[in-house]
Amino acid sequence: MNYDITPVNKNATEKAKNLLGYLVDAAGKNILTGQHTQTNPMEEYQLIHELTGHYPKVVGFEMLSYSPNINYDDASEECLTEVYENRDTLKTALKIAETTDSILCFCFHWFSPLGGRDKAFYMKNTDFDARRVLIEGTPEREAFYSDLEKIAEELSIFKEKDIPILWRPFHEAEGKWFWWGAQGGEVTKEMYIMMYDLFVNKYHLDNLLWVWSAPTKESYPGDDYVDVIGWDIYLPEKDYTDYKSHYEELIANTTSRKVPAITEVGYIPDISKLAESHIPWAYYMTWSKEFCLSEQYNTFEDVKKTYENSYTVKL
Repeated sequence: MNYDITPVNKNATEKAKNLLGYLVDAAGKNILTGQHTQTNPMEEYQLIHELTGHYPKVVGFEMLSYSPNINYDDASEECLTEVYENRDTLKTALKIAETTDSILCFCFHWFSPLGGRDKAFYMKNTDFDARRVLIEGTPEREAFYSDLEKIAEELSIFKEKDIPILWRPFHEAEGKWFWWGAQGGEVTKEMYIMMYDLFVNKYHLDNLLWVWSAPTKESYPGDDYVDVIGWDIYLPEKDYTDYKSHYEELIANTTSRKVPAITEVGYIPDISKLAESHIPWAYYMTWSKEFCLSEQYNTFEDVKKTYENSYTVKL
């Protein structure tokens, strides 16, 4: 596969460069196991080890509790539980990075920078209009940048420790459910580029690799801003698949130059089919809670078979 092996950030750290090269080298030869976690005990991570004797190679962490504009006074018990469980998760991520050979991936269910109630990353819970972020002088634009300044500061510890991060903002821009996608892919794309410019050119977060998770043409930021392309795939029912059709659609709508990954998944890919087809997914990331901790989506036997297969990379 002729994927870009040089990060889009020309000042990327050597470890970030090496990580991208590692992903490119794996694609089509192996697939890296991945598991998202959203609490500090990392129940999913621990269960996988209990079941298989291995840990996932790529570990996902959630930054929702770092949102500066959480409306605690008008939040449901469910929302507050999720926020409190996620508190200080970056400390847990740092410990994992410093004590294992794991690859870290961060996503951000960002509570809207202004307004909102309850889980205000959902558009149904906020009146925040992302289109106004693109207009100079608006309160929305000011709040957008204010939030990002704080997030950049949180991420800076990983830069100082020289830990590369798969950074995955504005995911699922193809949908209307999150405020950053609700006004269309073109708007999401512009906000992504604004974030990229701030993080790279002001904060010099040169340890980040930039991961884009959406399969739509109008939202793709362009090859100058993306290191890894991906899709969050949730099938309506169980299917043992290598996700070939999703791969083909993703490449057609974004680019063939960037290494692809299944950046979230409900049903884990069928490892025996992948080992035959060699669809070049660099890694997959099973989502948290019931997608791992119960057998509602993936049986424990499926998980064992995946981690036992020589095609997978794990710890």
